[in-house]
Amino acid sequence: MKRGTTLFLRMAVILMGLPVLALSIFGLYFLARNPVNPEFAHIIYPAIVGMYGSTVPYFIALYQSFKLLNYIDRNQAFSDLSVKALGKIKICAMIFSSLYVVILPFVFIMAEYDDAPGLVIIGMVPVFAAMVIAVFAAVLQRLLQEAIRIKSENDLTV
Repeated sequence: MKRGTTLFLRMAVILMGLPVLALSIFGLYFLARNPVNPEFAHIIYPAIVGMYGSTVPYFIALYQSFKLLNYIDRNQAFSDLSVKALGKIKICAMIFSSLYVVILPFVFIMAEYDDAPGLVIIGMVPVFAAMVIAVFAAVLQRLLQEAIRIKSENDLTV
């Protein structure tokens, strides 16, 4: 397969990583140093730690996506390497979702203090988005395993 066919997806992966990197370097640090309301500082710090922790599985999943695109470029899309990459993406998405589930009680407390019920809904978006990605990766992993199995059976009969 030509190298340029996945160029758009590579750029999308990079563009997904850059804002998260910038926010984790500058945004969360600024928020930790200058909380909007000092009364919320004891509540916001565990949430910030959880957000920093969630960047690790996020970037691992992006790296695995990049590797998957490399496999596609090298005509190794139907290989065990691709299945393993999808499995790692699935695990990273579940870890990401779990971290935000742990953060949710702190978001709920902040919403109670600030009287902002929409904050809880916004806090649940990463949980559900990551679960959708995990389920999608699991389905793709299963389909790819089946395709590899069928391909190996066809190769044996030819």
